[in-house]
Amino acid sequence: MLTKELIGNIADATGLSKKRVEELLTANNAIMREKLVAGQAIQLQGLGTLETKERKERTIVHPRTGERSVVPAKSQVVFRPVANIKNELK
Repeated sequence: MLTKELIGNIADATGLSKKRVEELLTANNAIMREKLVAGQAIQLQGLGTLETKERKERTIVHPRTGERSVVPAKSQVVFRPVANIKNELK
């Protein structure tokens, strides 16, 4: 789903204008980004949890050349869905 489709669906469901819905989504995204960068988890009720996890430094091998290189440690955003969604997707 594209952002414009999401905005239209929310506007239809709530009766708010598309402009107001877009403003709310923009503010929501900014707040979520700020919290994730700060290392805080975000629980989306009925959907799941967004959080950052640290990936350790690791060594990889290039399949053609056999050359080894090190991938540095990094933070990664992960999403863990609630059990209900996991069951519905099965």
